[in-house]
Amino acid sequence: MNNKALIAIVGMAGSGKSEAVNFLQKKYELPKIYFGEATFERMEKEGLELNYENERAVREKIRKELGMGAYALLAMPKIDLVLDKYDTALIESLYSWDEYKVLKNKYQDVFKVIAVFASPEIRFCRLKARKDERPIEDADTFNRRDWTEIEGTDKGGPIARADYMIVNQGTLEELHDELEKAIGKILK
Repeated sequence: MNNKALIAIVGMAGSGKSEAVNFLQKKYELPKIYFGEATFERMEKEGLELNYENERAVREKIRKELGMGAYALLAMPKIDLVLDKYDTALIESLYSWDEYKVLKNKYQDVFKVIAVFASPEIRFCRLKARKDERPIEDADTFNRRDWTEIEGTDKGGPIARADYMIVNQGTLEELHDELEKAIGKILK
């Protein structure tokens, strides 16, 4: 896999992960593998309404069935197909430490992680302002989601082991500039 890059964008809800992925995907014409796709496919298959509680329950069920590396394992065939066709691909929604380890074991130095950080206060404001994409309307729900992501999925591991850390507390232009710097280092 010479000259290949598999880049995961990680961070807490509302940190700017999706914006980062969308920007990189558009600017560099990169394919994306979205780990959350497996959750929504399962919810649809089971006839569940799209909301945070059902989403969380299905994520937990999938991980109970396949282990904490479930989403990496489920996405691996698609990752392999994409990396056969493209030199660089993005991963959105890598959460758990086990998912990180599965990908690091298989893809080694090809696998890179960019962590996007924003303070809880800023993230809560962003999540409250969401209209179309699963908004969080109260502090209790926000805090429960954070704790579930940190304790329930070991989300801190991939963030702590990131190859690049971007603090996203400013403008979209600042985020984009920092992403370009990180990508420049990865793709050099």
